[in-house]
Amino acid sequence: MPVIWLILIVLAIAVVGYVLGRGRALASAGGEQIKLHSLPSYYGSNVAMKVVVPAFLILVLWLLAQPLIVNNSISGLIPDSEIAEGSSRGLVLAEVRRAARGLDNAVASGLITEDFARNARADFNDVTARLKEAGQVVTSQITQPILRAAQEYRIQNATGNLMMTIAVILAAMAGAAWGLAESKADFRARNTVEQGVKALLIAAASIAILTTIGIVFSLVFNTIEFFRLYPAFDFFFGLTWSPTFSGRGGNSELGIIPLLWGTFYISFVALAVAVPIGLFAAVYLSEYAGPNVRAVAKPLLEILAGIPTIVYGLFALLTVGPLLVSIFGPDGVGIMQAGTAVMTAGLVMGIMLIPFVSSLSDDIINAVPQAMRDGSYGLGATKSETVKQVILPAALPGIVGAILLAASRAIGETMIVVLGAGAAARLSLNPFDAMTTVTAKIVSQLTGDADFASPVALVAFALGMTLFVVTLGLNIVALYIVRKYREQYD
Repeated sequence: MPVIWLILIVLAIAVVGYVLGRGRALASAGGEQIKLHSLPSYYGSNVAMKVVVPAFLILVLWLLAQPLIVNNSISGLIPDSEIAEGSSRGLVLAEVRRAARGLDNAVASGLITEDFARNARADFNDVTARLKEAGQVVTSQITQPILRAAQEYRIQNATGNLMMTIAVILAAMAGAAWGLAESKADFRARNTVEQGVKALLIAAASIAILTTIGIVFSLVFNTIEFFRLYPAFDFFFGLTWSPTFSGRGGNSELGIIPLLWGTFYISFVALAVAVPIGLFAAVYLSEYAGPNVRAVAKPLLEILAGIPTIVYGLFALLTVGPLLVSIFGPDGVGIMQAGTAVMTAGLVMGIMLIPFVSSLSDDIINAVPQAMRDGSYGLGATKSETVKQVILPAALPGIVGAILLAASRAIGETMIVVLGAGAAARLSLNPFDAMTTVTAKIVSQLTGDADFASPVALVAFALGMTLFVVTLGLNIVALYIVRKYREQYD
């Protein structure tokens, strides 16, 4: 049974349980003779909660565990002779899953019956031909053991799905019976429902924390594996980035210094563009612009934040780059050789970051109490003096937060860098040279031709971990600055 239908069945049982629980509570009260502890809706909600929570919990855990169990079982059926040189058991399992989907397509289209698809004695060539007729791409690597493993894969998945359906429906019905048994006049249904809702809110609040922990652990484990294959000193202090995708990547030079330099250089150029323009725009919109101008200018400025980064990348590649070449290229000043350069990516990224600085700074400046403005005017200060000496210092913690958000966005940007700055990992002070960043190389390393167990692929996790530590350090510094000035102006 498809998962969506199973979810609908559980919800239907919950709705029926809600109605029955509410009615049973009213019946137990005997009209007006016995006073209910809670409103009737709480009794119904208690039944629905006891239906949905255990059923969905079993469903989620089953969906997470079944693929792991089935893949591990099928992996044991694949002989070592099926794993070609340069391949891996994971790639062979992917071929098994593709063949299993082909059998599903063939059954769905009526080309073969379900019994034929499960028949381990079926002719190999006949089954392969029918898979191709079903529109499933069957590569030359498919062999009889892989096809038999695909048949077993389908059988185990079908059995697991049937058992999951039975377990989930039984859990839902057991929960409904439990909730109905509790639907009596003296049962504290409201307290139980409120505790359940509180647990749901705690779980929702924990998702972000657990996700962060999961991301960090995945980075840490793969980074440790990388440093087992490649010296940490050469990675952190190497001045050359030259991955070799041939073989196991043993001749690669994976120094991170050129990538960090490109990342910070491009981010610095972007912030040099975005911070002054965004901050001045925020001051104008909050202190000088009239209501009509603000109503038009602020939404237009925030539209920049909604433009996809790939569009900014194309703008850098097709417009800003050629424009800079015409000025600083061989026909102009002569210090720029191509349109892909630090300045190209930095300028376009700075334009993209303007609304991050201006919108947040504008909201923060508007949050400064009007009494501080009135007090400054009462002492004879002009508007510009009030902005410079009162409003900006009071709003400084929030402005620092806005700049930090823009800096984090700049450090993590990829598409503008790929299209606007090039792919050269070099150490140079010339902003018109092509460079690259850590994020761009993470993408390129994971989409290359290297074996995933090689340092050339695993280095992407070390790059991600380094970037995580750098941004965490920036957050700590900014937090210190914010707290320091907040104490001063509170």
